[in-house]
Amino acid sequence: MPAPGASGTAAPDIESTEMNKNLRRLPLAVAISLALPALASAQDAMLGSVVVTAPQMAQPLTVEVDPKAPQQPLPASDGASLLKNIPGFSIIRKGGTDGDPVLRGLAGSRLPILLDGMDFHGGCNHRMDPPTAYVFPESYSNVRVIKGPQTVLYGNGNAAGVVLFENERVPISPGVRGEGSLLVGSWSRRDVFASGEVAGEQAALKATITHAESGNYEDGDGTEIHSRFKRQSATLVGSYELDRDTRIDLDGIVSRGKAAYADRAMDGSKFDRESYGITFRKQDLSPVVKAVNLRLYHSYIDHVMDNYSMRDTASCVGGAATGCAAMNPDRETDGARVSVDLALGARNQLTLGADWRRDEHTTRHQRGASAAAADTYKTRDRLTDYKSRFAGVFGELTHELSDNQRLIGGLRLDDWKADRTFIGMGAVASAPGTAQGRASETLRSGFLRYEQDLSSPATVYVGYGMNQRPMDYWEANLYEGIQANTSGLRPETTHQLDAGLMWKSERLQGSLSAFYAKVDDYILLYSGPGVGTAGGPMGAGTMPGGAGCLTASGLSNSRNHQLNSCLASGNVNATRYGAEADIAYRMTDALTLRGSLAYVRATNDTMNVPLAQTPPLEAKIGADYTLGAWGVGGVIRAVARQDRIHARYGNIAGVDRGTTTPGFATLSLNGSYALSKQARISFGVDNLFDRTYAEHLSKGDATILGYTNAVGDRVNEPGRTFWLKAQVALD
Repeated sequence: MPAPGASGTAAPDIESTEMNKNLRRLPLAVAISLALPALASAQDAMLGSVVVTAPQMAQPLTVEVDPKAPQQPLPASDGASLLKNIPGFSIIRKGGTDGDPVLRGLAGSRLPILLDGMDFHGGCNHRMDPPTAYVFPESYSNVRVIKGPQTVLYGNGNAAGVVLFENERVPISPGVRGEGSLLVGSWSRRDVFASGEVAGEQAALKATITHAESGNYEDGDGTEIHSRFKRQSATLVGSYELDRDTRIDLDGIVSRGKAAYADRAMDGSKFDRESYGITFRKQDLSPVVKAVNLRLYHSYIDHVMDNYSMRDTASCVGGAATGCAAMNPDRETDGARVSVDLALGARNQLTLGADWRRDEHTTRHQRGASAAAADTYKTRDRLTDYKSRFAGVFGELTHELSDNQRLIGGLRLDDWKADRTFIGMGAVASAPGTAQGRASETLRSGFLRYEQDLSSPATVYVGYGMNQRPMDYWEANLYEGIQANTSGLRPETTHQLDAGLMWKSERLQGSLSAFYAKVDDYILLYSGPGVGTAGGPMGAGTMPGGAGCLTASGLSNSRNHQLNSCLASGNVNATRYGAEADIAYRMTDALTLRGSLAYVRATNDTMNVPLAQTPPLEAKIGADYTLGAWGVGGVIRAVARQDRIHARYGNIAGVDRGTTTPGFATLSLNGSYALSKQARISFGVDNLFDRTYAEHLSKGDATILGYTNAVGDRVNEPGRTFWLKAQVALD
């Protein structure tokens, strides 16, 4: 809990209040939601009627989620919390937002995330901001997840799969349309979403704004977690039809944010994004050429982390002469993609294309005896520490063997180059830096999948995929993948078999998907103590040096990071396998039972230990009941104990803690009421019994002045949480 009478505290702009204060806002939200139908027209703009707890597979290895639909737990404030409900996904918690998404135990560049076709990464060199940190879920029309290396259309590296946040093209049909939502909840949670579009005969314009904020949440024991955040975004899309088959879309987005982190010595006081792009599409050029698509985009991420803006300034003032610190990394990304869709006879559809991406990361930082001194980072020059370039070509074919049998396959070839410069972490980053060298690779990917529709309403499939991934920015830079003019890390090669079954009848719908993968040269990371110069465990004031880090980690590339610690990386071989299942059974017209299961087991074959950062077995059981305009539901989430750990090893998103994670179970309840076809309210309570627990994949608590977080423990999840959401659609 905050320390009584703590001095030197920077006044937070988001106040943390008691839960009963939040609940007093609920009648206001209800009143607003009751007024919304008066604004809606009589036309049918039906909203989603289900509070989503576990999205189901829509096509083989593909899950689609409506980001505008209410969901439980608490409706998402960022992309990662939206993905968490999909079987097979986990989230690495760091605070109240901006967690790292993990699919089947893989994260980072093994799980590419594209926002309206833009492939970019966050700015933080310590992974505060994965791409999903810049996602405002309701501003997108659809979220599509393709599991495994089973497509080549969306860039390189999708060993886990690929996540596509997509917006439907603005309809060019005369009229005015709009939608909006309000959400309030515990811990001063407040979200606003509003979108409107106007269209004529040949052109359309759409504008969207979002706002999300929360105070510090409390765990089940009432311990306050340093976790408050505030985020806003504005998006503008303009569309023009040259003729019925030719269209141009221009889009731009600006977002701002800040977030407190319970797992480290700094907070994210600035998460700014500016992105814009242009899309050209020409359809029906000939009976063979069905469409030509061109996408160009630019994205800029500007990020600041410091230890004084969002926490007690006494944590840096009055200590060391350089106790206050600020870092200001940024990332600039340019990309292009061109593709052509071909109809090669009645049974063959082929997509051919090429894509290109250039990425540059810079940094600057400042340390000082006060916040004002550290804030002079703004006057420092930016220093480039990393540049990379991808250029790829691809082709993906769907061949109909018969009316109920098909083959889908693809090939991809990428050329990758990267340059790294070492920037020291002294009091001031002022030197040009030391060039560490260049790495380059030619990367190959491909897949082949067979699908068959059975006589019963079911589909079976089996596929093989191979994917090669080079080291990313964090592996190359922070973990020394590029050093001394050599590439110290070989590309990671995944060979994976996927198989499954989907079925759908009048009352029963479900799916089962399983995978088995062998990974050659898996890039493993180490973050922990090294071995001192005397050959024993490091003591106070002992620097490990390169040899000490190599000895401690057993990996090929390493360096001293801070006093008494080191970072290291290397290649190992690994085996991974697992499965996901989901089912929904409509017992009566009103009652539906639901369930899902996700399991992964992974082994580091080289070291003969568990592969780090593997999530435990997880299951969900729920039920929905509808009666007229009312709907109620609940879900039990049960997670097993995880003792397969490899302490201090992991990936760019996190490393294993040194202790086993106990299992836990939570119960959440929800309800909804359709005020009309255009308006709905939904409400819920998460973690009904106020359990205190932490996920296995979680960062460790940091020592933060004014809080009781225990060093080395995982960041606990929120306790009992109430929420209410109102939605309206205008057409």
